[in-house]
Amino acid sequence: MRVVNSSMYNKFTSSVNDVHGKLNKAMNKVSTGAAYENAAENPLAYYRGKQIDQLYQNTLSRNALIGDLKNRLSEQERGTYDIQQLLNGAKTAVQYLSDSTHNSDKNTVQTKRDELLQRAQSMVNNLNAQYGNYYVFGGNDVTSTPFSLSADGSILTFTHKFTDGKTETMTMTMRYDDQTKTYGYDIDPDEMDLILKAMTEQGRVDIGYGNINNPDTLLDTYTGGLNMLTGLTSDALKSMAPNDAKEAIKEGLNKSALGLTSISVMASDKYIKGDIDSGAYSKTLGELNTGMTVASQTLSRVYSDLGNKANLLDTTSKQLDSLEDSLTIQYKDILGADPYEAIMEMYSYQYSYSAALKVGSNLMQSSLFDFLA
Repeated sequence: MRVVNSSMYNKFTSSVNDVHGKLNKAMNKVSTGAAYENAAENPLAYYRGKQIDQLYQNTLSRNALIGDLKNRLSEQERGTYDIQQLLNGAKTAVQYLSDSTHNSDKNTVQTKRDELLQRAQSMVNNLNAQYGNYYVFGGNDVTSTPFSLSADGSILTFTHKFTDGKTETMTMTMRYDDQTKTYGYDIDPDEMDLILKAMTEQGRVDIGYGNINNPDTLLDTYTGGLNMLTGLTSDALKSMAPNDAKEAIKEGLNKSALGLTSISVMASDKYIKGDIDSGAYSKTLGELNTGMTVASQTLSRVYSDLGNKANLLDTTSKQLDSLEDSLTIQYKDILGADPYEAIMEMYSYQYSYSAALKVGSNLMQSSLFDFLA
């Protein structure tokens, strides 16, 4: 009977492949830090780890969203502050012109009028502030340029894309009523309906704050430009009867930083043209001076509200950071491999594999037993 090494080779090959597979597994354990590769090795630990991983990924997503929201709120705060500073400058100009010794010279009035118009245009530029590709004062519409102001400062245009996909343009025209001797925005009733609709839209976001089953407890992260100017929040407008809300909006716009500044421009134009006398002009400026003080307080309140939201986001972000750390520790405790043990295991299989390869090289040589009968 002839004896050969075929059976020995087959058994050896099987053993070497087994050691090589264990080496690869040990190397994966070192590189990934995971104790198990699949559910079959430890079903309870594996699926518990999957649950923790889902929570961890959700926490990361919320934290990333908070970073974006914080930057957007920061731009809103900056825009509100800049408009308030522009308003303070406009108030100084109005106070200067309210003195009869200054407004008696039409050239001086023209110079201050141009300054006031420039301040009004700058306010609109701030209302069109962007963070990345988003218009931060666009409310729920972050893609359309929301505001524009006519060259003479009398027509404010608001463009908004609603949630139904339709883009609407609303026009607010500053006019002077000869009978009541007052200034104010003239707004088409249908367009006022659209303005109210836009100002009551909300962008509540689940960032780990509040109860997702109760949307009213979630943070409203959008502030429209008209909401900021008037100081009327979406919640406040929703709590009013529609007609009352529309009246509040119109009054708020007339008494807003932009509205009062636009009135000062129109009043100056009428005075320069001789349509009103110095007495009426000085009276209007006095009322504007008082109104601008109130408008500045409104902007301060909005600025404070935005700051409170930013602080809440900071607190929530810190809580999510803590949760990330906690979930990481839990995950390692359940599915993590001991690094020292994994390295020792890898080196052990590496030595075994190297030794097996050396044995294999000797087995491959011809043996005298192959020729025995």
